[in-house]
Amino acid sequence: MASAPPGWDLYRSFLAVLRLGSLSAAARTLGLTQPTLGRHIAELEAALGQPLFVRSQTGLSPTDAAQSLASSAEAMEAAAAAFLRTASGGLDEANGTVRLTASEFVGVEVLPPILTAFRETHPAIDIELAISDTNQDLSRRDADIAVRMARPTQAALVARRIGDIGIGLYAHRRYIARHGLPKTPAELDAHTIIGFDADAISLRASRTSGLPVSRAVFALRSDSEHARLAALRAGFGIAACQDGVARRDPDLAAVLPGAVRFDLEMWLVMHENLRTSRRVRLLYDHLAVALSVYAMRGTPTKMAAKAPPKAPKKPGKPGRSRG
Repeated sequence: MASAPPGWDLYRSFLAVLRLGSLSAAARTLGLTQPTLGRHIAELEAALGQPLFVRSQTGLSPTDAAQSLASSAEAMEAAAAAFLRTASGGLDEANGTVRLTASEFVGVEVLPPILTAFRETHPAIDIELAISDTNQDLSRRDADIAVRMARPTQAALVARRIGDIGIGLYAHRRYIARHGLPKTPAELDAHTIIGFDADAISLRASRTSGLPVSRAVFALRSDSEHARLAALRAGFGIAACQDGVARRDPDLAAVLPGAVRFDLEMWLVMHENLRTSRRVRLLYDHLAVALSVYAMRGTPTKMAAKAPPKAPKKPGKPGRSRG
C-alpha cells in the first residue's frame, strides 16, 4: 500500500528552515517546538528519499535537492495563502482579505492615505500590503492586486494603465538657502546631486531626461529610493522625486521645472479570475480612481506652482537700529 504524500505542514516547515537556516529560528517563526520541526524535516526527507539539509558551523545548509524544490514549495505556499484569502469572505460580500503588492516607495509614500480612505468606507475588508521592489507573481496568486511601474507582460491578468508619473528635480529650502538654484542644466555641475549607485536600469532611464547622467556626478549614491528621498528632505542636495510626493512637502521646490524631467508608467493589475470577487474589485476600483488623481495632480500643468525660496543676500554693513 502506497504511503500518503507529504502534507502541507511538512513543506511549510521545510520553507521556514530553508529561509532561516536553523531549526530553532524556524520553530519560533512557526510557533512550533524544535523537536517538531526536526521531525517534519525528517519525515519529508524520508518521503522524498533524499537529504534536504546538512549541518554546518553556521547552521543548516540546503542541499541541491532542497534548492531545486524551493520554487515548487513557494508556489504551494502562495496557493495556500490565496485559498485562505478566498475563504475569508463571500464572493459577493464586502468583507474578507485582499493582498496588495507595490514597490517600497509607492507602498510607503503613496498608498497609505489611499488605503486609509478605503478602510473608512469598507471597514470589513482587511488588506495585506506586500512591499517589494521585485514584482510578485500574480499568476500564482502571490498577491491579488499589484501596482506596477511598468507594463505587465504575464497572461491572464487584468491591467489598467493609470497614467504617467512625472519625476522632476527638487531641492529642500535649506539647501537652496545655502547654495541657491541652478538656472540652466549646465549649472547643475556646480551643485550637490543625489543619485543612483549600481542601478544601471535607473541610470539609463534618467538619461531620457536630457541630461548626460553618469554615476560620477552623484555626491551621494544609493539605490534605495527612500534613502535618496530622506537625503533630499534633509537638505543634502538636489534629487529626482515623483512630483506627486514632492508636492506634499511645502519645503521642497522644483529645480529647472520643465527643463529636466521624465515619466514612469503606472499600471494597476489583478488576476482575471478575481474580477467576480467583490472585495477585490472594490479595492481595485478605489485604487484606480485614487492613483489616477495622484498621477494627474503630479503633472506640471496640474500642480500649483511653488515659488522656490530665495537664497539669502550677503550681509551688508550693520545699520542703525530703529528700535
